[in-house]
Amino acid sequence: MESSSKVPENEVEVDHVDMLNASFDGYGGVIVNVKEDMDENIFTTLLRTSISQWRQQGKKGVWLKLTIELVNLVKPAVKEGFWYHHAEPTYLMLVYWIPETNHTLPPNASHRVGVASFVVNDKGELLVVQEKSGVFKGTGVWKLPTGTVEEVCNFFFFFFVTLFFFFLTKNQTDQVLCSQGEDISVAAIREVKEEAGIDTEFVEVLAFRQSHKSFFSKSDLMFVCMLKPKSFVIEKQDSEIEAAQWMPVEEYSNQPFIKKHKSFDYIAKICMAKKDNKYVGFPALPTATATSAKKSYLYSSYQEE
Repeated sequence: MESSSKVPENEVEVDHVDMLNASFDGYGGVIVNVKEDMDENIFTTLLRTSISQWRQQGKKGVWLKLTIELVNLVKPAVKEGFWYHHAEPTYLMLVYWIPETNHTLPPNASHRVGVASFVVNDKGELLVVQEKSGVFKGTGVWKLPTGTVEEVCNFFFFFFVTLFFFFLTKNQTDQVLCSQGEDISVAAIREVKEEAGIDTEFVEVLAFRQSHKSFFSKSDLMFVCMLKPKSFVIEKQDSEIEAAQWMPVEEYSNQPFIKKHKSFDYIAKICMAKKDNKYVGFPALPTATATSAKKSYLYSSYQEE
């Protein structure tokens, strides 16, 4: 059985009421922390009692995080009015709205994020690959190395999108997704190393594309990044890459597939312009988040005087 919830100093405490262990956020919400398995009937009783107390305290949203080991508690929670918010490999997050009004809980992550890497050597040759699987399998199309970014913070990317459009209007593919907690610049470097065995240094973001309903109804952001090669001997990833080579940028741009598809053609033209020093991208400016000292990057062409 869980211990009683902590009650803020300015609220009335009910003597010895068994409740689910929880903490309160800064938005009138409750974050429930179930640490160990329990009988479903006991859980239901504690849940009802807790919600009753939180309603008296004026709380609003309830966030119930259940690890994969506590999957047996999902059904009783749903019966009490909780609904799915999002799921990760190790847990399911359910939510509940206490007031009898429309809820204002933030939605689940709406975008996935990918990177495409523009890597040019001193000879003006572009690093390109052919894939063993996916839509490009067997097509003979040479494409930029692409991949995913791991774990994305949506607020940051929406903020970045706004800034990007601002600077783009002022200054006149295929993709990989970023992993959780991974910066765009780091993801681009990692993907090139994994697919082609080339060590690189991040230079700047050249452009990005947004699309919708692309993956389980999620929207999609793909960032085209310029990288500077630090090694040149290709060691392709046998499991995913059919072939990899250094190719003249012009030859890449003149592929029929690139010419036929407008978004790929735009990207190729931007890369050509960058090679000829006729385009300014967005370098990574080290900074920190506004609410903590966590390291982050602002991608911008701004330079301090």
